[in-house]
Amino acid sequence: MLWITAAWGSCFVAITIALKDAPVLWLAALRALVAGAAVGILVGIQRVPIPRDARTWALIACLGLVNVALGFATMFAAAAGLSTGIASVLANAQPLLILLPAWWLYSERPSPSAIAAIAVGFTGLLIVVLPAGLGTGAWVALTSAAATTAGTLISRIVHADLRFVAAAQLLIGGAVLAATATLAEGPPRIDWTLPFILSLLFLSLVGTAATTVAWFAETRRARLDSLAAWTLLVPVYGILLSQLLMHEDPGLWGWVGTGVVLISMGLLAVESRRRPAAVPTRSIPGMTIDPATSHPEAPAPHGRDHIRPERKHR
Repeated sequence: MLWITAAWGSCFVAITIALKDAPVLWLAALRALVAGAAVGILVGIQRVPIPRDARTWALIACLGLVNVALGFATMFAAAAGLSTGIASVLANAQPLLILLPAWWLYSERPSPSAIAAIAVGFTGLLIVVLPAGLGTGAWVALTSAAATTAGTLISRIVHADLRFVAAAQLLIGGAVLAATATLAEGPPRIDWTLPFILSLLFLSLVGTAATTVAWFAETRRARLDSLAAWTLLVPVYGILLSQLLMHEDPGLWGWVGTGVVLISMGLLAVESRRRPAAVPTRSIPGMTIDPATSHPEAPAPHGRDHIRPERKHR
């Protein structure tokens, strides 16, 4: 989660740089399509099984629409309308948004200390944001956080290889974004400068392809409240990098809020040691679930043919 959150925090800087040479929706579409193609090549090389049931494909399509199309579009729009640090703060409100749905859907009841730690962390994020005011861009960023939260919840119930799920949802979402960009922004007007190409490659390969596969793997083996709490680090990386690379000074309150977030992460780290990290799985008679792929393994053999009768001695 340290490298995942670092990559996500870096994405906001890369988005800010790339938006100088490309429109919002076309940049979001390119990010999804290049990332989906990269994971798709991996799927083909490793001969990953393709799901055939309609339910799995419906969930993957839903992921593409919510997690990629809506999530990426609003994330890029927020980065265009807000400072890099503030956009990264509001677009990562997932820890608070996921608590009740994870409790309701997956019976992952958060402990009072975990709720308190997440509340402290979100208070730190508000300390960063409120001095700058909450305009339209802020609500767009919060929509991105809600879309990402929904995608995380849906990814838990997709019973297919996570590499295929990542590739398919990115390609579906990228195609929707490209169609929307054509209608809203017209033909792509992109200046293929070296900073743009490097930013796009980083966004697609590191910030999307690699992190999506890793994130899906983590959502299948860890509690969602603890996992989402790690995303509080994304704004910290975003604020630090925005100052180092973009020279955006967060000010006194920005540093105070960042310190509060780090304190909350320390509290969560202590809390995580007091409880098991494994996902509580629902037992299915004769069947076990592989957390890496969510494929049900074959049920244990039953029946008379598999019973070895004891040899009778006269």
